[in-house]
Amino acid sequence: MRIGDAAAAAGTTPRALRFYEQRGLLSPPPRTATGQREYGQREVSRVRIIRELLSLGLTVEDVRGCADRLQLLDGDTLPPRGGPGCSMASGVVRRRLAALDAEITRLSRVREQLAARAGVEEDTKTA
Repeated sequence: MRIGDAAAAAGTTPRALRFYEQRGLLSPPPRTATGQREYGQREVSRVRIIRELLSLGLTVEDVRGCADRLQLLDGDTLPPRGGPGCSMASGVVRRRLAALDAEITRLSRVREQLAARAGVEEDTKTA
């Protein structure tokens, strides 16, 4: 399938596919005689996994660090912990979780400060 069809099937844009290719997350696909990119279902599945990892807070650099193992994944869902492709990725995930925890702590402090300044009671937090 051509880039537009592949992008639509993966829920993204052709520009994103070219970006993933440039950043080393997606191998350059074969091209037609006229130079157009040709994608298969395997590439579409890989793009879905890349998008899921990015939506979970990993950076492009994080994903690139384990991009060589994405082909070990079956389908377009993440494997269970300890599954194929997970050994080195756990360090990436741990670092990202630590960064998220630090950001949550920082935001909680900012929220408390704002609430105190505005005279809003703490029990009015929304979940």
